[in-house]
Amino acid sequence: MSECTHDCSSCSENCSEREQDLRAYLNPAASVKKVIAVVSGKGGVGKSLVTGMLASEMQRRGYQAAVLDADITGPSIPKAFGINTHATGTESCLYPCFSDRGTQIMSINLLLENDTDPVVWRGPVIAGVVTQFWSDVLWNDVDFMFVDMPPGTGDVPLTVFQSLPVDGVIIVTSPQELVSMIVAKAVNMAGMMNIPVLGIVENMSYLKCPDCGRELEVFGSSKVAKVAEEFGIQHFARLPIDPVIATMVDAGEIESVDTSALNELVDFIEKGE
Repeated sequence: MSECTHDCSSCSENCSEREQDLRAYLNPAASVKKVIAVVSGKGGVGKSLVTGMLASEMQRRGYQAAVLDADITGPSIPKAFGINTHATGTESCLYPCFSDRGTQIMSINLLLENDTDPVVWRGPVIAGVVTQFWSDVLWNDVDFMFVDMPPGTGDVPLTVFQSLPVDGVIIVTSPQELVSMIVAKAVNMAGMMNIPVLGIVENMSYLKCPDCGRELEVFGSSKVAKVAEEFGIQHFARLPIDPVIATMVDAGEIESVDTSALNELVDFIEKGE
């Protein structure tokens, strides 16, 4: 037996230390430098939107970005990026699909015969597919991978946190009163997994009046800044309710969406602070 380096991802020995390490192998021919999980405590807050915008901005800055769509029962990433083809592969690996601007994508909808086919699987099977997306896909020299997580703290988030080398978590939320409880769940789960929370993005924060430009707080006064302060994490961005953005995403044009509101967060991720 060779000397232990304590890096189980590059070792094939079955020692006692490995029993405590649940990380999945990355394909030997693949390369992923940084993994950022985008999470939310509840559904419908725009997590996939933020994931797509972050990947698009990284790609725009000259990095190789990728999105691993871990929301197996509600995948929306391929449609947002305008990908209508199926993923291909060999007996040894799967190949990610590429967006028009080069972002690498893997999602269950790229493997289904029809993108409207429901995924009626139990939790362990779904979690296994997510692990395969990490291990079996030939990710090509990825600088930043963003994992679009399903909402909540169930099987898939647990699998991602245990199986993938997640460098940090970004929490997406909305302005409602429940935000404190929802953020607390995400923060506490990340803490249990010893994964740092990089910050919070508040979506649907306001609606800008087309006539006077006033920011209307449709869901009431935001509590997100206060909650971020309470948990000691940064509140990086407030994204508006914008029909133009919704139309562009529905048309598969997320890479053309204005991502300037996320510049501070992308700078933070880029610098690895």
